[in-house]
Amino acid sequence: MSRPNVITVMASSILVAAVAAAVFGNVFTPHLVTDQALMSRLQPPAFMGGSAEFPLGTDRIGRDMVARLVAGLQMSLSVALAGTLIGAIFGTFVGFLAAHFRGLTEEILMMFVDFQASLPFILIALTLLAFFGNSMVLFVILMGMFGWETYARLARGVVLSARAQPYARAVEALGAGPGRLYLRHILPNVASALIVQVTLTFPQIILLETSLSFLGLGIQPPNTSLGQILGDGRDYLSTAWWISVWPGALIFLITLSMSLLGDALRDRLDPMLKTRTT
Repeated sequence: MSRPNVITVMASSILVAAVAAAVFGNVFTPHLVTDQALMSRLQPPAFMGGSAEFPLGTDRIGRDMVARLVAGLQMSLSVALAGTLIGAIFGTFVGFLAAHFRGLTEEILMMFVDFQASLPFILIALTLLAFFGNSMVLFVILMGMFGWETYARLARGVVLSARAQPYARAVEALGAGPGRLYLRHILPNVASALIVQVTLTFPQIILLETSLSFLGLGIQPPNTSLGQILGDGRDYLSTAWWISVWPGALIFLITLSMSLLGDALRDRLDPMLKTRTT
C-alpha cells in the first residue's frame, strides 16, 4: 500500500481544520458576529500592535474578524455543499435515465445537457438574480444548477460501460428490475468516478458563490459569507488590508486543497491511471 503524498496530507489537514472551525468555531470566538465596537473600528491584528481582544483585527464598524470569518466559513461551506449535492444528484439521475432508455429519450436529455454546457453560467446566474431578486433558496438552487451537466455526461458514460459488463448482464438475466440493477449493483461500481467529480466541482462552486457575494448578488446581510467579507474590505485595502486578506486566504486555501484532494482521489480510484503507473 502506497504512502500518502505529503501534499495530499497537507490539503486534507487544511480541509479538516476548515470544517472544524466552521463546526466548532462559535464555541471559541470571543465575540458574536453581530457585536459592534465602534471605538475599535479598523483595529489591526494583535501581531501588528492591535488589541488581544481582537486577534485578527476588526472591520469598518468594529466587528471581530475572527467571528466574521467563522460565520462566513459556515455559510460558504454550507452553500457550496448544498449546491454540489443538488447538482450531483440531479445530474447523475439524468445520466442514469439517458443510459437506461437510450433512443429518443437519450437524445432529448443529452440535448439539454449540451444546451446547459454551451451557456456561460455566470451570466445566467446574474440575470436570474437581477430579475427575480435574491433569496437563500434561489441562490442555493443556482449553485446546484452549476455543473450538473458534467455529472450527467459522466454518469451516462460509466453506466453504459457498466451495463456491458458480465455482472450486469447476469443480474438482468436473473430477473432483477431496473431499480435493483442500478442502485444495488451499478451505482456502487461507478460511485468512485462520481465522488472524484464531486471533489472537483466543490471548489468551483465555492468560487462561484464567493464571486457573486463579492459583487453583492450572493449572500445578503445579516448573513455573512467569505465573498461578502472580501467585498466589504475592498475599499480599505490600503488602510485595513486584513478585512480582505483573511477571507481571501481562506478561499484560496480551501479551493486549492479541495482541488489537490480531488486530483489525489482521481489518481487513486481511476483504474486507467493505475495501469499506466504500474
